[in-house]
Amino acid sequence: GLESAAAFWNTSGKKIATAVAVILVAVGGWFGYQEFIIKPKEEKAANEIFQAQQYFQQAVDATEKNDSLYNLALKGGEGKLGFIGVAEQYAGTSAGNLANYHAGITYLNLGDFKNAITYLEKFQSNDAILNPLAIGAIGDALAETNKTDEAITYYKKAAEANTNDFTSPRFLFKAAQLSLTSGKKAEAHKLFLEIKEKFETSKEGLNIDAFIAMTE
Repeated sequence: GLESAAAFWNTSGKKIATAVAVILVAVGGWFGYQEFIIKPKEEKAANEIFQAQQYFQQAVDATEKNDSLYNLALKGGEGKLGFIGVAEQYAGTSAGNLANYHAGITYLNLGDFKNAITYLEKFQSNDAILNPLAIGAIGDALAETNKTDEAITYYKKAAEANTNDFTSPRFLFKAAQLSLTSGKKAEAHKLFLEIKEKFETSKEGLNIDAFIAMTE
């Protein structure tokens, strides 16, 4: 047995040692890349996006629509990047991805629906709230450009992206309303019924019986 083991090591030992060394180098390189490249980049991106988020929140909280604040959020100010710059320069980071979402919502508020869709489609997330909101916002942009059928599809997709009492009834209701105004009464009725059956205690479910009766 010892002779067989020695013979195996003589023929294959060098290959095994080389393979182990390669694995160790690869693992060490991965950890080094994460610690010295990715982590600092994530921190810089988070620092850059903070000012843009402040501008965005100020615009949202303003008593009147403030396009200048939305534009500062998009393009940056006070020496900091806006959402567009963060999305481009820090692609691959969490903040860079979030910048795509915020840029899309900002463009939506500015009425630039084409760019809104472009940035919202770049946003990738499994978050229970943000993912449906991003999909639903694409539906809003499509609805604003009179792409009714596509908008309804996106609203339904948003409602199904994560089943919860906030986003699901919200986008089911939007899909139902758009179906109703576009002459699809039966489809609207079906969606209103779904809200009653699954989300009756939600905000959209409070007066849902009136909408069901309207579409019967």
